[in-house]
Amino acid sequence: MTELETIHRVVRASLAALEASRRRIDDLNVYPVPDGDTGTNLTLTARSVAEALGKSRAADRAALAKEITRAALTGARGNSGVILSQIVRGAAEVLGRTKRIDPAVCAAALRGASDAAYRAVRKPVEGTMLTVIRELAEEGERRAQQGLSLPDFIRALVRHGEAALARTPEQLAALRQAGVVDAGGAGIVEIVRGLVAGVTGERVAEAPAGEALSLEAVHRELSRFRYCTVFLVEGEGLDAAALEHELEQLGDSLLVVGDSEALKVHVHTDDPGAALRLGTAVGVIDGIEIANMHEQAREREGRLAGGAAAAVGPASSE
Repeated sequence: MTELETIHRVVRASLAALEASRRRIDDLNVYPVPDGDTGTNLTLTARSVAEALGKSRAADRAALAKEITRAALTGARGNSGVILSQIVRGAAEVLGRTKRIDPAVCAAALRGASDAAYRAVRKPVEGTMLTVIRELAEEGERRAQQGLSLPDFIRALVRHGEAALARTPEQLAALRQAGVVDAGGAGIVEIVRGLVAGVTGERVAEAPAGEALSLEAVHRELSRFRYCTVFLVEGEGLDAAALEHELEQLGDSLLVVGDSEALKVHVHTDDPGAALRLGTAVGVIDGIEIANMHEQAREREGRLAGGAAAAVGPASSE
């Protein structure tokens, strides 16, 4: 099996883990808004990477890392997907410079992923997927010193990720009030769970069952803004900070990530048109997605109130 085929297998395994847990993660989604699409957005973002790998003709690992980074950026969906794209970027930058994959390199990749994710968010909030990826990076650095095999190293990360996820309600009031763990964090744990299967060739392990969602988790306040607006801006000499400054007056949950040739924008706003006009002022826009979060929240509430509630989330298997 070539290196590209191995990487593709690992990514497909993580995608399979996300796909298997997509609805459960959607149901957990109460923060930052209860629009019930975190699992879907993470899955679609990961699928973009898997599809790019399937078509790749990259000549070396550095070129492959660039392809993966671009695929994650252009395919990113929603708030969680955009953050995941930066996690992918940070990890790929490290992996693209190395000639081997071992616990030490994986630990460095996790650190790169965590740092990139935190840089992407203007006001990082703990108790979210940011916390989970940071704790995984810290655990990776500890475990990399223990002489573990790569499969055992990743299994240790899964256990630590489950424990970190279980602690998210202690860190974020919205989760504590709803009695759920963070949906984005749950997605990160599933991705790492998939890595075990990808490295070993085993079946993707199922997440431990949690408790049923409470009424507090089902009935949540609507977002202040109505529309989740996501689009890609392509051009030359793009300035993420400048575009972010222009967009910040339009809403919240603002993310502007990428590079001088392509930027992904995510914003919650009541005026998607204004956001798109700001994008067209600096480049060519593509991949426009506008979702009515109020309608999504009502659909989520109706689904869960009808008895389709998922589990609160995986308990720690430490």
